[in-house]
Amino acid sequence: MSIDKPLGDADAFPDITVAAIQMEPEVGQKARNLQRSLQRIEQAAAQGAQIIVLPELANTGYVFRSRQEAFSLAEEIPSGESVAAWIEAARDLRVHIVAGICERAGDRLYNAAVTIGPRGHLSTYRKLHLWGDEHLFFESGDLGLPVLHTEHGRIACVICYDGWFPEVYRLLAVRGADIVCMPTNWVPMRGQAPGMPAMANTLAMANAHSNGLNIVCANRVGVERGQPFIGQSVIVGADGWPLAGPASADTEETLYARINLKRSRQARHLNAFNDVLRDRRDDVYDPMLGTGWPLPRH
Repeated sequence: MSIDKPLGDADAFPDITVAAIQMEPEVGQKARNLQRSLQRIEQAAAQGAQIIVLPELANTGYVFRSRQEAFSLAEEIPSGESVAAWIEAARDLRVHIVAGICERAGDRLYNAAVTIGPRGHLSTYRKLHLWGDEHLFFESGDLGLPVLHTEHGRIACVICYDGWFPEVYRLLAVRGADIVCMPTNWVPMRGQAPGMPAMANTLAMANAHSNGLNIVCANRVGVERGQPFIGQSVIVGADGWPLAGPASADTEETLYARINLKRSRQARHLNAFNDVLRDRRDDVYDPMLGTGWPLPRH
């Protein structure tokens, strides 16, 4: 689904309800993780959610002992059993689902996320920036930064450590994204003092504000093979302030927020003089960071 056609007047769109599902996958327990994700998706849909985001590697768990283990748990997209189940749920519930998954493509593995709508699989995103031991298992993403045209606005996806790179958000913003969905497995950061906000939350707020983006971050909780995860899922509005969360650090829960596309797009206008996208100095730096992608037509 391309962004290279006009979306239409944001006034025509009602408020959108988004959900970030914070859950605790168990490494290797694919059937159990999938079933629990489907239960949580159904619950979120019953609460009116139209876009539902699951954590990174939601169906497999995260801390693999070896590449062989990761490969054994991986699936082809979109033919794998997890994507097939999410496709069925999206169709039956009339929702969009963004879910982290371990993707197998031939003999290559990717830390990926699928975006699924009522009509099926829409897009696959492969994590661009690998974290820690992910370098032992996965290839770096090679599908760029797709922005999808949907009835709920322009949807994009990033995964976890991608959120540490402002270039990612800027490129999505200039390509017209309204909502960035982030499946994530945030871990404690070195040097973080007790009681301080999570660095991941701070980065999401800063990038939402500086780009006029809504960012839906769905983290996991629990300890897996000795690795703790911090929870604190958050939904940030296009003005940079949280709409929901941060969630708890150690319990499963689902966050909900309402997003209005017209107000979101207006958030890029900071005052009568300043607009965070219009004010870019393209006489000094390449506004597309050398990617060569065309600017969207609004």
